[in-house]
Amino acid sequence: MTRSPSNHRAGRRLALIVASSLLLPARRVQAQSDAPRRIALLFGGTQADIAPFLAAFNAGLRDLGYRDGQNIVIDTRYADYSAEQAARLAGEIAAAKPAVIVANGGGIAPAYSLSPSVPVVFMHSGDPVDAGFADSLGRPGRHATGISLLALDLIVKRMEILKELQPRLRRVAFLASPEHAGQRLELAASRAAAMQLGLEVSYHEARTPAALRTVLVDVAAEKPDGALLFSDALMIGQRKMLAAFFLQHRIPSASGWTAFPESGHLLSYGPERHAVWRRLAYFVDRILKGARPADLPIELPAEMELVVNRRTAAAMNLALPTAIVVRATRVIDAPVEAT
Repeated sequence: MTRSPSNHRAGRRLALIVASSLLLPARRVQAQSDAPRRIALLFGGTQADIAPFLAAFNAGLRDLGYRDGQNIVIDTRYADYSAEQAARLAGEIAAAKPAVIVANGGGIAPAYSLSPSVPVVFMHSGDPVDAGFADSLGRPGRHATGISLLALDLIVKRMEILKELQPRLRRVAFLASPEHAGQRLELAASRAAAMQLGLEVSYHEARTPAALRTVLVDVAAEKPDGALLFSDALMIGQRKMLAAFFLQHRIPSASGWTAFPESGHLLSYGPERHAVWRRLAYFVDRILKGARPADLPIELPAEMELVVNRRTAAAMNLALPTAIVVRATRVIDAPVEAT
């Protein structure tokens, strides 16, 4: 039977309609897969503290082909050292359904504790296993991974440098917060390092800024030859006040992060944190591409830096040996930050 031209045209229109309807789901799926992925950042400290490291993290993302507002959307929050604010911000972040949360300091625990869970990439100054965020460094086994700065083997080197700068070093005061995950391990390693160098040790701990000020009364009465500060949230947050105290009492102090000598402490020796933050982008990339945090090994820092504050040394009548100046990544000559 011969079809009329009108019937033929009607058949073609029907076929096109059917074909178009079959393509709609595929196009919808493609559009969804091309939608920008949401990355939430929850920082335990202040915007000013984290700004240079956030720039390093964003640079790492750009190197991997990510552009904010194009293929990713970045949502950044700051807890300002408040546990209550960190918990509230984590809830707000969860409501936006991010693909991954990048957290540090006081932001890690609330991000990790969200239910249902969200993949977490952390920069942790302590021990993530001791904190309960992972089963082991090699195989985290949970929904969090990232980089731990708790490189215990650096402690003896830190104290050796302090002894080079303060030849009369005999007694060292350790200051730390017991809330810091990994504090027990760091204290044990610090005591072992002191014993190796023939130093006497006193240990002072505090959980709050008010308690820390009380502890400093005991430190002043003790008159140690030097101080070692653990790189926990309390010490970081109170670093300027601590620098003023140690300068007043002529007690040279050392820690693991450059923020300390930048604030007036004598020296730091530890991870180069810009490189650490840049490396965190690798973990985000792997998770966005389908990897599970449980299968991504937690890393330790690869780059170290020595930073010395020459102004503080001069104020304490300490000479900077040429060997230290040559080895230093940076020697600070500018005035220290205001307290």
